[in-house]
Amino acid sequence: MAKGEGAKPIAGLLLVLNFCMYTIICGTAGWAINEAIEHEIITGLGIPLPNPFSSLYFPMGNAATGFLVIFALIAGVVGAASCISGMHHLRLWSEHSLAATASTAMTAWALTLLAMGLAFKEIHLHGRNSRLKTVEAFLIILSATQFFYILLIHSGIVGK
Repeated sequence: MAKGEGAKPIAGLLLVLNFCMYTIICGTAGWAINEAIEHEIITGLGIPLPNPFSSLYFPMGNAATGFLVIFALIAGVVGAASCISGMHHLRLWSEHSLAATASTAMTAWALTLLAMGLAFKEIHLHGRNSRLKTVEAFLIILSATQFFYILLIHSGIVGK
């Protein structure tokens, strides 16, 4: 058996799981941005915007929703791209493909952790719908599974 070949099936399973969850996050965050755009505050000419107006206003959720949705969408896109890079690494499984895969996976993990922190803030503030709860739950789960994937690909190359 080649170096670290036993870790490949587990890494492949984590990649498929992460890709599915990142795709769901992208779809749900995209829906939330679409809802916010369709329900924007409309004012006439010369009428000032309301005093507590924020450019990150979302008609659902709470004050953290705008930030959560934007960072979740960014984390979802980068995470899905890192999963595609990970599939290429699984095919080659060499030290040469590890560098690119590990860097994209760590970038996706960092963005996921940032979005997860905003999800915790949104949970703390209450007042959100079931789709936002889905994004929050997937971000929390993805922060752990992406971390395990990073550990696995490093241990698969180093271990014999």
